[in-house]
Parts: sequence; structure tokens; C-alpha cells
Amino acid sequence: MPEAPQPVLRFEHVTVSFDDVPALSDVSFEAFEGESRVILGAMGSGKTVLLKTALGLVKPDSGKVYAFGRDLTVLSERGLFEVRSKIGMLFQESALFDSLTIEENVAYPLVNQKSIHCPKADVHRRVEEALDFVELGGTLEKFPSELSGGMRRRAAIARAVVTNPPLTLYDSPTAGLDPITSHTIMTLLIKARDVARTTTLVVTQRYQDGNLIANFRYNSEKGRLEAARNGARRDVRTTFMVMQEGRLVFEGDQNRLEASRDPYVSKFVKQRT
Repeated sequence: MPEAPQPVLRFEHVTVSFDDVPALSDVSFEAFEGESRVILGAMGSGKTVLLKTALGLVKPDSGKVYAFGRDLTVLSERGLFEVRSKIGMLFQESALFDSLTIEENVAYPLVNQKSIHCPKADVHRRVEEALDFVELGGTLEKFPSELSGGMRRRAAIARAVVTNPPLTLYDSPTAGLDPITSHTIMTLLIKARDVARTTTLVVTQRYQDGNLIANFRYNSEKGRLEAARNGARRDVRTTFMVMQEGRLVFEGDQNRLEASRDPYVSKFVKQRT
């Protein structure tokens, strides 16, 4: 019999507290290759802390976090750098360096994450490819302050995917953006997932973001999204998670989410447009 697939990311009874106030409480889940996870919840529910813990930026008070089979809770800083080289991260509000050009921002992980082993001669080409991927070719010499909010978010996505990471984490990618720009950003996330078969975790308060992730696939030949109801492709799965006060109170597919009668869970579904 073939071996069961191993999760790309696994949380085992993870608890994180700040000043004795729980941010995550006994959280457990597994994410597998190519899977998408949409993490919903109110502000302060632990969504961002979950992503930072997955990246090894926050150490749990108890429990274990495994990324690519390695226990992040016992790794040295060097070991954490090696694991992070396989993870792309879009932080809230893009978190670009104001003093660096867009080219320098996108190049940052290639230049500074030594375990990526990107030759200097290849950096410019890979940055250009990443910016072309998010339709920002021609902005290399600009500074973040010269770009609109949506363009900055796209540049941050380019930085997140420039290393071709097998795991990508997106923290509120559409927050503060208008509906048209938000749709563009979600299209890029889905494109990044489907082109490289990337495991993707997306934190959001917008149900429509999760609906797009679950029901649309990127057609590379046509260069656009196409409808594909959740589960239509057996190699692509979308799982919804709902966080409440640090606890994982729901985990399942979209049909189960929409059928939930939990008043807290259902209020996120009702935001669907």
C-alpha cells in the first residue's frame, strides 16, 4: 500500500499566550500539499498569531508545530531560517521596506535567505519574473510610496512567491482594498497556488475571498480564473477554519461551513456576496 501523505504543516495542541492572555488555545490541524486553508474569525481571534507561529516567529507555550516534518519548537535560529526559506509570507499592510526600491524589496529574500542559494547573477531575472507574475513589470525602480495600496499588495505577493515556496501564508491580503482590487489580489493568490501547486493558508474576514479560493481555479492557457466547485478537482482541496478567542471552533469544507448553525460561525458565511 502507498504511504499516507505527510502534512506540509501540522499543529499539535498549540497554545500561545501573551501576558497570560491566550492568543491560541489547544489548536490542532494539518495542511497537505496543494491544499488551501481559509482562516476566518473576528479581530483578535488568533488568526495572525497562528500564521506567525507557523512561520516560527512566535514560539508556543505548549504543543508542537511541524513544517515539512521539522519541529519548529526545538529548532535553532539557523534551522528556522532554513525552514522559512520554504515559506512565503504576505504580512498585513504588505510590510514593504520604505527605503528600498520595489526591486530591492522583492529581491530581499533571495539575497538574505542564504539557504535559498540564489546566485547573484540570477536575482534580477527572478525579481523581474515575480513582478511580471503579479503584473507589475516596470516598477522595479519605484519606491513603495509611489505605488497605490493595491500595487503595494501585489509587490508584497511578488516578494512572497519569488523563492517559489511550497507553502505560502497570506495575512488579510484584501484588507482595506476596494472590491475590484480585492478580486485582482485574490486572482493572483489563486494563480500562485495553482501554477506551483502550493499549499496556501489565507487569513481573512471576507467570506467572498474564501469563496473564490474554494470555487475557482487558474487556467494558465487562458490566463484567467475559471469556476470549479469545491472538490471538482480531486488534487485541489479547500478547507475552512474559523477561529474564536484563540480556539479553532470549526474545520471543514464549504458545504459544512454553510450548513453550520453555530451563530458565531454562520455570521461569517452571511457576509458572502
